[in-house]
Amino acid sequence: MSEIDGLVSAYVSDAERDAEATVRPKRLAEFIAQDRVRDQLDLLLQGAMRRGSPPDHILLSGPPGLGKTSLANIVAAELGAGIRVTSGPAIERSGDLAAILTSLAEGDVLFIDEIHRIARPAEELLYSAMEDFRVDVVVGKGPGATAIPLDVEPFTLVGATTRSGLLTGPMRDRFGFVAHLDFYAPADLETLLHRSARILGVPITPEGATEIAGRSRGTPRIANRLLRRVRDYAEVRADGVVDLDTARAALIVYDVDALGLDRLDRAVLTALVDSFRGGPVGLSTLAVAVGEQPDTVEEVCEPFLVRAGLLARTPRGRVATEGAWRHLGRTPPNGTFGMDSPPAPDLFSLDTDQP
Repeated sequence: MSEIDGLVSAYVSDAERDAEATVRPKRLAEFIAQDRVRDQLDLLLQGAMRRGSPPDHILLSGPPGLGKTSLANIVAAELGAGIRVTSGPAIERSGDLAAILTSLAEGDVLFIDEIHRIARPAEELLYSAMEDFRVDVVVGKGPGATAIPLDVEPFTLVGATTRSGLLTGPMRDRFGFVAHLDFYAPADLETLLHRSARILGVPITPEGATEIAGRSRGTPRIANRLLRRVRDYAEVRADGVVDLDTARAALIVYDVDALGLDRLDRAVLTALVDSFRGGPVGLSTLAVAVGEQPDTVEEVCEPFLVRAGLLARTPRGRVATEGAWRHLGRTPPNGTFGMDSPPAPDLFSLDTDQP
């Protein structure tokens, strides 16, 4: 298993999709947390159904693993409509998208995951489909090319993105409803874990749910994944009940510590602290030190380490905070800034490998 498919990765592997689908909520009433988004969606869908017309197009943004795909399926279920699922990288040509759009029935939901990665020609075709429910298919090449207008049945587009900043302005403006999903509070994850445990038939105590929730990085996908692994441990090496002691013992075996850090997370912090005296150090140098690709370190590890206050991204490079030193059991040297008063990190700067 690669690190990007690891236990505390927010990304989902192909092999995991079926297991994940088992515990997904099917209706808005079953969707835990995200109260503001849930209430807004409920108003949008109820209003559309009373008018007898498809709701406005919906854009869901936020980090992976928070429930964007679940909400897309819920939208279709609440409307009593069919759903067609695809992804931005899968739509390479405008003809691919035209074939999907013309196959939709009236009122259907089209879900495009990672919509910011859709090819530009397909994106431009999508504009007219979203606004006028019409697409122009170009037949032939050169001076003899002919645009054939095709009508599209009224539909609702649900787009999901983890990088909303990469969406073009014209695309973003065509969504009538835009929602951002936030990380879950531990109490919400505990509620989610109890629900998932009931579906999976796993006995779980409140203390066991609290322990797993605290190591889940605020992400339901990670919480459910850890629950399945702790269930395995409980069934094989314990009495089958996920309690506090069983959860702790299982997560030690799976190398997930009390903050939810895994091997790669700790390797990054250890390299920063032990090899580079806390930094600053450039991304590519840090990646070489831990034996991973730079994009893996940047996309898989850093978002949570920054959010947890263990790492800062500065114009000069990555820096370990006082919290990182203490989490590793080290004493921070004089001059190392602490978590209570760190300098404001530039999260969007390009790092260099300057000493």
